[in-house]
Amino acid sequence: MPGAVHGEEPRPLPSEDSETVESLLVKVADGDESAFDGVYEALARPVMGLARRILQDAAQAEEVTQDVMVEVWRTADRYRPDRGSAKAWVLTLAHRRAVDRVRQAQAAAQRDRRAGALLAVRDYDEVAEAVEEDDERRRTHRCLERLTRLYRTPLLLAYYQGMTYLEVAHSLAAPAGTVKSRMRTGLRLLRDCVEGRS
Repeated sequence: MPGAVHGEEPRPLPSEDSETVESLLVKVADGDESAFDGVYEALARPVMGLARRILQDAAQAEEVTQDVMVEVWRTADRYRPDRGSAKAWVLTLAHRRAVDRVRQAQAAAQRDRRAGALLAVRDYDEVAEAVEEDDERRRTHRCLERLTRLYRTPLLLAYYQGMTYLEVAHSLAAPAGTVKSRMRTGLRLLRDCVEGRS
């Protein structure tokens, strides 16, 4: 076990005591990486448990856990101790992420069902379909232009130049996790724009 010396008792993991985690989270907001290690050890397991209960899928729960912990690192300064415990704040982030993932899966399933129903219909208007595709392409292009460079560049590299997110990360000299997070955020913003929600 890390931290244990031969013949000594293993060092216990950081307590989930909210005050301890809260003080660590305050240090994380100041960029303290070792404090983040303590927050991660104290809260990653509860985050994983919550995500797994919501998603019913271990692999997706792991992804959500990693995304949430990255978000905790990036946004620790948004935590307000007077509004609740650090654990409650982090679990709220996890709940939102997991529910968003469920909604995305449901929306994708609905799109697939609609696409299947359209394919089953043989008699369709090709002109109307071509006009609709052109309109959607123009809308997507306009929405891409509205994204900040931070989100637009990784999407352009991935979807128009066929790069994987690891290749995009290498091309932008940025950490893979950061690029993955930016691409997800960019896709969400793009989808919201195309669907008229922003």
